[in-house]
Amino acid sequence: MEDSASIARKWEEMDIDILVKIFQSFDIFELTSGIAQVCSTWRLAACDPLLWKTLDLSMLISNFIKIPLEPYVYVDCRSDKTLTRVLKIALNLSRGNILTLIFHFNLYISDDQLTYTAERCPRLKRLVMPAWNRIKKTGICNAIRMWEDLESLTMPSIANPPYLMEEIARSCKNFAELKIMGPCDIFFASTLASFLPTLKVLSLRCSTIWKDALIVILDGLPNLEVLNISHCLLVEVPPPPGSRKVLKELDNSILEKASRLREFLTCMDDDSCIMCQRTRNDEGLMRWYKYEEGLWKADEVRSLAF
Repeated sequence: MEDSASIARKWEEMDIDILVKIFQSFDIFELTSGIAQVCSTWRLAACDPLLWKTLDLSMLISNFIKIPLEPYVYVDCRSDKTLTRVLKIALNLSRGNILTLIFHFNLYISDDQLTYTAERCPRLKRLVMPAWNRIKKTGICNAIRMWEDLESLTMPSIANPPYLMEEIARSCKNFAELKIMGPCDIFFASTLASFLPTLKVLSLRCSTIWKDALIVILDGLPNLEVLNISHCLLVEVPPPPGSRKVLKELDNSILEKASRLREFLTCMDDDSCIMCQRTRNDEGLMRWYKYEEGLWKADEVRSLAF
């Protein structure tokens, strides 16, 4: 009688759809660890667009020290090389299919790394990049010009926002969502009203916002549908010699202006809300590294959480 034992299949004979399903459970380190080099079938699977709709680099953190002068952080060379290697492999495998790009708040990307990434993500719709210390004005503007389809941005508060908002308004016609991880003063709010009057969603959660800035936002963004100021320190700064004070509740004038919004998300409960307590303890500038890993990714606006 002939031997009925089955013959083992070769790696390259595995079904591509099954491989893609397996690879979807991999993190970025596993996807860039060399699986594409196993054989031609594995490489085809590793390049499947389903794997690369989102490039999540939130597991990568720079090895850095703070310094007193700009850019205020020094990043270890090995840390930079690791990020560059991961970017090169991931962007090569993605074949321009990345729609969402996520960086950790302690991942300090350089101008060169940003430009390299922007050139290879021409279809990008959402960018989450909370740390800009090493990125210059020309670097971010060049990237924005390449991202014509950009719709959503999560960014830090910056001292001179007009150049960026003007570039977004000029280059990204479908831009609709903005999340600022940092204080929002009258200058920042006025810049939004001037350059992004069609903005639909804005999140300022867990930061400091000036009352006058909030009024500018409500008056100056006529298309705004969703505004999130949950766990914020709302401050009022009267003319000298008056001193700044933190408001405990929203007054009727603000509530009336906000009544036109589809969603006005607020939480100012220092007594029972732990996030409100943390914002106050951190004086309106959240030190996310002190808290649970991944907490910084949360947002009451579902489309801005991840």
